[in-house]
Amino acid sequence: MPGMRRREFVSLLGGTVAAWPFTARAQQPGRLAKIGYLGSSTALAQSQWTAAFVQRLRELGWIEGQTMAIEYRWADGRSERVTEIAAEFARLKVAVIVTYANTTAAAVKRAVTTIPIVFAAAGDPVGTGLVASLARPGGNITGLSLQQTEVASKRLEILRDLLPSLHTVAILANAGSPNAVLEMSEADAAARRFGLAVVRSEVRKTEDFAPAFDALKGRAEALYICTDPLLTTNRLGINTLALGVRLPTMSGVREYVEAGGLMSYGPNFPDLFRRAAEYVDKILRGSKPADLPVEQPTKFDLVINLTTAKALGLTIPEQFLLRANEVIE
Repeated sequence: MPGMRRREFVSLLGGTVAAWPFTARAQQPGRLAKIGYLGSSTALAQSQWTAAFVQRLRELGWIEGQTMAIEYRWADGRSERVTEIAAEFARLKVAVIVTYANTTAAAVKRAVTTIPIVFAAAGDPVGTGLVASLARPGGNITGLSLQQTEVASKRLEILRDLLPSLHTVAILANAGSPNAVLEMSEADAAARRFGLAVVRSEVRKTEDFAPAFDALKGRAEALYICTDPLLTTNRLGINTLALGVRLPTMSGVREYVEAGGLMSYGPNFPDLFRRAAEYVDKILRGSKPADLPVEQPTKFDLVINLTTAKALGLTIPEQFLLRANEVIE
């Protein structure tokens, strides 16, 4: 699918997602299984993930307005919104809450102790204290692990393959996110194993991005972006700033590349959300989250934006392009 048509498709999906909550609320919820869907970033950023989730539920027999209703809420990368939404879901008496990202899932877990929670994607859920273990999560929460920290080394390897003269890499992370801090440490260690120098850049809010990039100017030849809802929500601004200081970017989510980033390598998020729907199905049919082991990703994608490469003056070798699962032009 050409780049322009893909963007139009994503925008169309975003519009569809925005319309779903009104459809759900129009039903008679007393007779329907009610699902609380807490998007950590924005409806547009998660449109393809949400579509995959709803499609898998449909395949499993859960059809909006007939057998279930979904209440959609969006935190827009703001942690304070998460607690408000979790409390609202408790008042609405949803049967299960679906979300993604460690900070969001942890905030929901603190706010809601009796409603089952499914995280579609969380980096190192054991290391960040979300679950007791992958095999026996315990408590009212389970889902899918991103294994972000383990994939960090592979991202650095890909960056080095594309940029053989790379000497210094900058690492951008939300210092307020335990998982992003873990990923930053893992990426730092991996970079040093590859003989690269590292410049750490920490942010906590949207206003921090512009000064952070000003401070990076001329200090690195590439930028590694740690996965986090705050950064995903601001992906367009991050890519614009990175282009302004001539930094090729590597992230873990294809939505960054779609918004003008150079490359992403990581788990296939629509696939993770499809699998999250399977957890929801089991819980709605009586399973307890504590008894459902945390699963790991099976599909990983390398995505490259050729338009961004040209803007940066980079020539991507044909051999390198052949490794990509998707090329955006």
